Amino acid sequence: MPNLSNIVDQLQNQRKQVQSELGRLDAAINALRGSSTNNGSNTIAVASPRPRRTLSAAGRRAISLAQKARWANRTATKPKRIMSAAARRKIAIAQKARWAAWKAKQKKAA
Repeated sequence: MPNLSNIVDQLQNQRKQVQSELGRLDAAINALRGSSTNNGSNTIAVASPRPRRTLSAAGRRAISLAQKARWANRTATKPKRIMSAAARRKIAIAQKARWAAWKAKQKKAA
């Protein structure tokens, strides 16, 4: 029987070697797929369809100037409306008449 136990020992050693080789192969496959762990799913990490685009300094400056122009148009102050002297006189006369009426009403009530 010692011969049989030697054979079993050899088979167990080979099994350990094959298991370690499988572990290395799984690690290599996962590294190529882009995932550090594989929980039985067959998901593959997909790279972005196109590389990120960069903008030149001149392009950034053109965009900046265009935006500043938009803000300037939006926040531009409207010109003040100028009232004529005759219109001011009419408003002043009407206001004085309103005050006079109010004061007369207050005197009557008192």
